[in-house]
Amino acid sequence: MKYNFDKLISRRGTDSYKWDSAKNEEVLPMWVADMDFHTAPAIVDTLRRRVEHGIFGYTRVPDSYYEAVTDWFARRHNWTIDREWIIYTSGVVPAVSAIIKALTTPGDKVLVQTPVYNCFFSSIRNNGCEIVSSPLLKTGDTYRIDYDDLEQKAADEKAKVMLLCNPHNPAGRVWTREELMRVGDICLRHGVTVVSDEIHGELVFPGYIYTPFASLSDGFLQHSVTCISPSKAFNIAGLQIANMVCADEEMRRKIDKAININEVCDVNPFGVIATIAAYNEGEEWLRQLLEYLYENYIRMRDFCREYLPDFLITRLEGTYLVWMDCRKLKRTSEELEKVLIEEAALHLNAGSMYGVEGEGFMRWNIACPRARLLDGLERFRQHALLLLQ
Repeated sequence: MKYNFDKLISRRGTDSYKWDSAKNEEVLPMWVADMDFHTAPAIVDTLRRRVEHGIFGYTRVPDSYYEAVTDWFARRHNWTIDREWIIYTSGVVPAVSAIIKALTTPGDKVLVQTPVYNCFFSSIRNNGCEIVSSPLLKTGDTYRIDYDDLEQKAADEKAKVMLLCNPHNPAGRVWTREELMRVGDICLRHGVTVVSDEIHGELVFPGYIYTPFASLSDGFLQHSVTCISPSKAFNIAGLQIANMVCADEEMRRKIDKAININEVCDVNPFGVIATIAAYNEGEEWLRQLLEYLYENYIRMRDFCREYLPDFLITRLEGTYLVWMDCRKLKRTSEELEKVLIEEAALHLNAGSMYGVEGEGFMRWNIACPRARLLDGLERFRQHALLLLQ
C-alpha cells in the first residue's frame, strides 16, 4: 500500500474539536466524524503552494472547480451534472438549512428517517418547521425502510420536504437503486421534495454501490436537491466547502436567495483548491483509504463477535461510522457516554442524539489507525464486562 494509514499522528494541541474537547488527555475520541489520517498528498501539496503565496483575500470559484466536480461524478457515478445546477456553500449543514428555508414556510413538516444525523433536527427546528419521523426498521444487523409508514406521512399536505441520508448515518446503509426508487416514487406522488445528503457517497465498501438519488430519473432530478462535498471522503471538513445540485431553475433561485439570507454564500480559497485537487488527483488515495477502512470494520466485527457477543453492531455498507447496540447494559446512551469518558477514557457518540430510536445505541468512528481502533475496542470491552456484572 502506497499510503501509510497505520501512522499514529498526534492531533492534540491543534484545536481539534475531536481531540482537544476532553479535559482529560487520556481520553481516546472515537466520536466526531472526521478521520485521524493525513489527507491525500495532492491536496496537501496544493494547499502548501497556496500558503506560500502568502496572500489570502476573497476568492472566486473558477471554471476548473466546476469541471472537477462534474467530471468526478460522471466518471465515478455515471451522473451527468450541468455546471449551472451547482451552488457552492460552506458545508452540507448550512446547505440543508438554506434549502429548508427556501422550500418551506414555518409550520410545514419535514420528513426524516430516524435514527439519523443529528444536525437534521436543528436545521428543521431553526427554520420553524416540524420534524416528522418515519423510523427505519431494525432487522437483525441492518435497517430497512418502512414504506407504508413513509407513504402515510408523505401524504400529509403539510409535508413539503424529505431529508434523505444517502448513504445513511448512523445506520451504515447504502441504499439500493430499488430502495431509492420506492422512496422517490412516494415523494413524487405526494409533492414532497427530496433533499439528499450524500456527503458519505464516496465511502462505500465492496459489494455495495452508491447511487445519487437525482441520477435515477428526470422526475427525481427535477424534484430534488443533492448535497455533496469532498469533506468526509478526503478528510477536509475544516476547509468548509460543499455543493448543492439543483436542476430546477425556480427552486435554484429560491435556494440562492436563502444562502444569501443565511450569509453562507462565500467560500474560502483553501476549500476551492482542495476540492479540485481531491477530485482530479485523489482517486488512488481514496481507493486505498477504502481498503483500509473496510479492514478496520472487519477487525471490529470479528472482535465484537469474539469478545463482545452481547453488543451487536450493524452491518457496515458505507461510511466509517459503526452503530452498536448497547441495550444489554440497561443504561441510557447519555449515561453510557458519560461513564465511558470518565471511567474508560473512551468517547463515543450517544445514540439518542440521532433520535429516540437511537436510545441504547452508541456510534463509533473507526476512521483511525488500526492500533487506535483496537485500543478503543479493548477499553470498551474491559469496561462493558464490569458494567454487565
